[in-house]
Amino acid sequence: MPRPTMERILGSAIKQRGFRPSPGAAGKVEEVVLTFDEAEALRLADLDGLYQQAAAQRMGISRQTFGRIIEVARRKSADALINGKSLRIDGGTVAIEAGGGRPALIAVPTDPQGLIEGHFGRCLRFSIFTASTEGKISPEARVEAIEAPGCRSGAAARLAALGVSVLICGCIGDGAVHAFNSHGIAVMRGASGPARAAAQAHAQGKLKDSGKSCGGGCRAPGHGCPA
Repeated sequence: MPRPTMERILGSAIKQRGFRPSPGAAGKVEEVVLTFDEAEALRLADLDGLYQQAAAQRMGISRQTFGRIIEVARRKSADALINGKSLRIDGGTVAIEAGGGRPALIAVPTDPQGLIEGHFGRCLRFSIFTASTEGKISPEARVEAIEAPGCRSGAAARLAALGVSVLICGCIGDGAVHAFNSHGIAVMRGASGPARAAAQAHAQGKLKDSGKSCGGGCRAPGHGCPA
């Protein structure tokens, strides 16, 4: 017997349940049914711009399964749009993430004294904290950087694979921010001081993103990343 389909996780309820062609279409309008998990795949990949691996982790499925879902979802959407069919969103084996979501995993580029590294490109290690939905954080774990100081092109994928959803940092380039966002990791820029205190502030909703990237103009000593 085939294995039962596992529930796919929806980040939030999908309120829009369908679309119809503009009035005046001749004859009976055919209908295309987009399941809730297919709609969620479109939201994550095409609206939020996540890479497939990050989107798959959000839905609690493998990247291969996500690839199949998004391919079908795009084909159905194109069929409805190009051929003038109505689109209804319904069905699928899904569950809405409840209770504020799963505990967040926070990564902080940290210097040997436990302070937030001044520039992301210089970090040699990341401190990892688990934040509960009650605003508490676990004792930190350490992850050593696998690349030499400078541009850390593989850091986003590596941290995403560990389940990290938030990066707290000081100075960081726009390119790195985009890479983290595309892996489903939110970036909180402009932080300084003890890494643990910053993680605690984020868990309690008190840490704000400065909104400022270095954009290649950072003059921090040892800055080796052009973006």
